[in-house]
Amino acid sequence: QVQLVESGGGLVQAGGSLRLSCSGSGRALSRCHMYWLRQAPGQEREFVSAVHWRGISTTYANSVTGRFTISRDNAKNTLYLQMNSLKPQDSAVYYCAASSAWFPLGGSQYDSWGQGTQVTVSL
Repeated sequence: QVQLVESGGGLVQAGGSLRLSCSGSGRALSRCHMYWLRQAPGQEREFVSAVHWRGISTTYANSVTGRFTISRDNAKNTLYLQMNSLKPQDSAVYYCAASSAWFPLGGSQYDSWGQGTQVTVSL
């Protein structure tokens, strides 16, 4: 099983940018499909983005399309989420997840989760 640790969250003004990172250990991420999900207070966890283990496909939730970019560096065993034009409604705890299964629009079960990193977007 792979262990995941997110970083890069913080407080940013609306319109600003952040880049989240997710570092893996214990097993190479290179063979895992990788995901970003988020959960705002009082709301269910929701899918944000996914990248195929081969990097041949990336998918995004409608709410972040055109603003967020997912990428991976298998040599560094790291997943990224570049977030631009941030909005207050993007505020949430962001989680990365790994799975041997490909869920282009997110799934219900993942093999590994990180602990999450808080993103807060102020007006």
